[in-house]
Amino acid sequence: MASQLRLHLAATPPLLLPHLRHLPRPLCPTLNPIRARLPALPVPRVLSHARPVRAVGGGIEPKEGVVAEGEEESGGDGEPLLVGEDSAAFELKDQSVASWAYFAVILTAVLVALNVLWIDPGTGVGTKFLDAVASVSDSHEVVMLLLTIIFAVVHSGMASLRESGEKIVGERAYRVLFAGISLPLAVTTIVYFINHRYDGIQLWQVQGITGIHELVWISSFISFFFLYPSTFNLLEVAAVDKPKLHMWETGIMRITRHPQMVGQVIWCLAHTLWIGNSVAVVASVGLISHHLFGAWNGDRRLVSRYGEAFEVLKKRTSVVPFAAILDGRQKLPKDYHKEFFRLPYVAITILTLGAYFAHPLMQASSYQLPCRNMLQDIHGNQPSILI
Repeated sequence: MASQLRLHLAATPPLLLPHLRHLPRPLCPTLNPIRARLPALPVPRVLSHARPVRAVGGGIEPKEGVVAEGEEESGGDGEPLLVGEDSAAFELKDQSVASWAYFAVILTAVLVALNVLWIDPGTGVGTKFLDAVASVSDSHEVVMLLLTIIFAVVHSGMASLRESGEKIVGERAYRVLFAGISLPLAVTTIVYFINHRYDGIQLWQVQGITGIHELVWISSFISFFFLYPSTFNLLEVAAVDKPKLHMWETGIMRITRHPQMVGQVIWCLAHTLWIGNSVAVVASVGLISHHLFGAWNGDRRLVSRYGEAFEVLKKRTSVVPFAAILDGRQKLPKDYHKEFFRLPYVAITILTLGAYFAHPLMQASSYQLPCRNMLQDIHGNQPSILI
């Protein structure tokens, strides 16, 4: 009755659970007066004179002068000054070849360890974990929900304990521990969904309707532009660079300060529409609920770290996409479009298009991920066919 859980690393499955969301710390508070609670200080500190900056196409550009007490917190051109960081700023000249080589080595080691210690049924414990969860119920919907809940509790719980944990073991060690526990649970949940996404009760069937495929494709494509900010700095994700709790403010953050949540909602709605069964609905409900909690928890952590600086950012941004722009709270700079003409956004465009055209290969590889139907040995059912 043992379930098989194998992952062929050469063919990455479609992303269901986006990785670990990190909301990091600003370069410097620039509004005046703003008390920004800094990690090194036991109490908030009032910055009475800060050098104003604003986002431009390639990064943050210092502006002349300072903001005096009681003055409007905006530049000479009427654009609000930043209290957070310029997101997705990436300059090749600032990159270290050694750091990226180290990143490649770490990534390879993590994938090998993940396969040996978790995925491979001969050496890993992933199959036993999946068997234990599946033993609770014969329903794929229940198992799918349980896997999502377990991942959500561990992921959000460790994120909430990050500040305390980093004080005990350090930023890099805690990031390794965080990833080492969250990643295997995410992989198991993804693989289970891939292999059972066409099981359950069929609630609707719209795949043959003209325009649905295009709608789902465009929605999925857009979702990755929102999902991406969870990994603005891959070197920090791998703990090559020292991980930080950033407070991003530019780019996609002007549209919504919780882009990962918005991207996950878009992705889930699009794929639930396409698949149209009870397993897809349960998976989407679990994921969306997790990310809604993550949005609230992320705000709580940022206000705890940055105090009034985050309150200022919160007032001029919104959770609902475009809401702050439409009601005038978010003042877009004249060169706003340049905040997207950056290498990270170009890379995500190429990778998203590549993933779409590679979908036939991914679907063929899903036969190699069997996480076999849990009920096959009990009821003699055939494994579900992945379309």
